[in-house]
Amino acid sequence: MKKIKYIVLAISFIIVIIGFNFYNKIYGKAVVKTSNLYIISNDNIESIKTKISPFVKDTDDFLWVANKKNYKKAKAGMYLLKEGMNMNDLVNMLRAGNQTPIKVSFNNQDTLEKLAGRIAEQLEVDSLTLLKTMKDPKFLKENNFTQKSALGMYIPNQYEFYWTDSAEKFRSKMLNYYNNFWNTSRLRKAKKLGLSKNEIITLASIVQKETSQVSERPIVAGLYLNRYKNGWPLQADPTIIFALKEKRGHDKVFKRVLLRDLEINSPYNTYKYKGIPPTLIAMPDISSINAVLNPAKHNYFYMCASIDKIGFHEFSKTLSQHNHHAHKYQKWVSKQGINR
Repeated sequence: MKKIKYIVLAISFIIVIIGFNFYNKIYGKAVVKTSNLYIISNDNIESIKTKISPFVKDTDDFLWVANKKNYKKAKAGMYLLKEGMNMNDLVNMLRAGNQTPIKVSFNNQDTLEKLAGRIAEQLEVDSLTLLKTMKDPKFLKENNFTQKSALGMYIPNQYEFYWTDSAEKFRSKMLNYYNNFWNTSRLRKAKKLGLSKNEIITLASIVQKETSQVSERPIVAGLYLNRYKNGWPLQADPTIIFALKEKRGHDKVFKRVLLRDLEINSPYNTYKYKGIPPTLIAMPDISSINAVLNPAKHNYFYMCASIDKIGFHEFSKTLSQHNHHAHKYQKWVSKQGINR
């Protein structure tokens, strides 16, 4: 009788051990560190096993649970694996395709080509597909953009996307963000200035290139608006650099504008032609756009890079004041050996 009792106890113990083992495979802590898991469309269970191997305790447990839950076909996406997650929740997440949204950000991308490259670093879609979609003639025409003005549709910021979002989805979301950005308040301010959205963005791009100091941007915007309203040419060096790059390549670097450059034949030559250039010359961020919409009120018409406070500018109301600052700056630049 005692022998039978011991056998029953032993069997019960074994059953408990086996049960605990199975329970632990399914519901025990499996993920050892929080990580992003990227799955592409042609992944299979074996390739997913390889991808998760640095993040889970036992990949064989993954295969076992995946088989029990009939998880065979991968659903592409970026999935957030949280430390302590069990294998049941992990497989359920992958099987359902419950991917985690990601933050996509960009700024200072001065061409659509560069923007497409930056976005392709953050989403699954490739840069060539993105670029083709951004330049689609039908889309541009329907939304009153050209290939040169289209960059202004992409407002630098941080946005939420899914890693698998298509080029069309990215473009569509960015158009919605653009339309929402131009709310009633901003449109009213643009109207008060007598400028279109394209002109605001274009002037903001000049301000963006003129100064990296956010605190200076309303002052610089006010200066250019003073010139514009008084019928002066803008005489903005960044537009000359843009015109040079249009002719010689956008990868060229120009650190100094020479007198001969001011003769370049281009609608972006703001020394030759009055008014605001046809389109933006760079990607302005929100601070530059808001600076144009909310310019500082002053009587400055001239500006020159400061040699006393590097990165900032000296502002002048008269030409004689400006010439004094400009002479000091040119002398300093020559000493630095900056010829081009």
